[in-house]
Amino acid sequence: MMSQEQNDLITRVGPKTPCGKLMRMYWQPAALVEELDPRRPIKAVRLLGEDFVIFRDDKGRYGLMDRDCPHRGADLAFGRLEDGGLRCSFHGWLFDHAGQCLETPAEPEGSTFCQRIRQRAFPVVERNGILWAYLGEGEAPAFPAFDCFVAPDAYTFAFKGLIECNWLQALEVGIDPAHASFLHRFFEDEDPSGGYGKQFRAVSADSDIPMTKIMREYDRPQIDVEQTDWGLRLTTLRKIDEQKTHVRITNQVFPHAIVIPMSAEMVITQWHMPVDDENCYWFAIFTSFGRKVDKAQMRAQRLELYELPHYRSRRNRSNDYGFDPHEQETETYTGMGHDINVHDQWAVESQGRIQDRTREHLGQSDKAIIAYRRLLRASIEKMERGEKLPVDPNGGNALQGPITLDGLGPTTGWERYWREMDRRRRVAAPWSPPMIEAAE
Repeated sequence: MMSQEQNDLITRVGPKTPCGKLMRMYWQPAALVEELDPRRPIKAVRLLGEDFVIFRDDKGRYGLMDRDCPHRGADLAFGRLEDGGLRCSFHGWLFDHAGQCLETPAEPEGSTFCQRIRQRAFPVVERNGILWAYLGEGEAPAFPAFDCFVAPDAYTFAFKGLIECNWLQALEVGIDPAHASFLHRFFEDEDPSGGYGKQFRAVSADSDIPMTKIMREYDRPQIDVEQTDWGLRLTTLRKIDEQKTHVRITNQVFPHAIVIPMSAEMVITQWHMPVDDENCYWFAIFTSFGRKVDKAQMRAQRLELYELPHYRSRRNRSNDYGFDPHEQETETYTGMGHDINVHDQWAVESQGRIQDRTREHLGQSDKAIIAYRRLLRASIEKMERGEKLPVDPNGGNALQGPITLDGLGPTTGWERYWREMDRRRRVAAPWSPPMIEAAE
């Protein structure tokens, strides 16, 4: 258990909070590219408890700036994209993508007033369907070279979904390997050939055993956690017999991402971006090491659950997440359908808007959660002392990979198996992802 003060320290992310200041030292997902309508590419976004407007100007440049006009506070999300920037609809003040005021039309002829006006703005870059913003001070750090960012667009798919609770509990479910044996338990295994784009539906690599069967029948995994240059590596072992062990390698990428396997060829990198202290979006890039991603199928699958324009789940607390007592008896452990996003959403939202960690009791299976909280607190403490952070925001291209997989390997020698499996996958991949043994 922890004190309320400690819980506040690691959950609250406003601009004046320690954790919020730390978050702003790293690149943050701000919006999906698809959210900027080509007819009017401008959108209001709320990030880390602050309100912004993100847009693409008529020259194709992306901008992110404070949402309130510095003249008299009108909403720039209702502005006009014209004349090389974003123009406020109230008095016509015009701002370029970097926040510089270009025109103040109502001022006297020859006035240089606009030259002294600058709206707070932030760098924006696009990577495989997501617009990223650097909300910190000073020069933006180099962008990481993770697989999801260096893969060609055809081998990736980006999406997001709203979760109505604090970002930390949303993240923590992703670094809790034990929960899948219960929360995502299916009493009957589906045909793995129909599992494209669905988590835990494929077979584990080097096997014909569905992931769902392994999770269901081996519910006491051995979990090990190792600190890395990007955050944490989680190794989860489920011993099948004396010859075979299920090996699952996942990662926590600091500050709020996870990297987990979906199948032998596809990996999910997912960020838990705080909207504010009580809401977050998961942003994900699905990366294929094999065939090109079927973006239409991936999108259609997710739109069965998520409603636009806010990417809100159709199954939510207002309708008890679609809970069906009969289904709970006969089909799924939760009775909340077959989409594991719903299971996760129920689990984390049911803890409250901000989980009260003064009441929890952690065990051995929670060692990754314990390790992450220590890393987060240590990072906050080092930031406040002006020391180098455990995960350097300026690591840039040194941060590659990381290795992530799910396979059936040898009980003796599994330590070599997962590295060799990743090497084979990279050698065979059509787009030749960089080898990362040196970084490991």
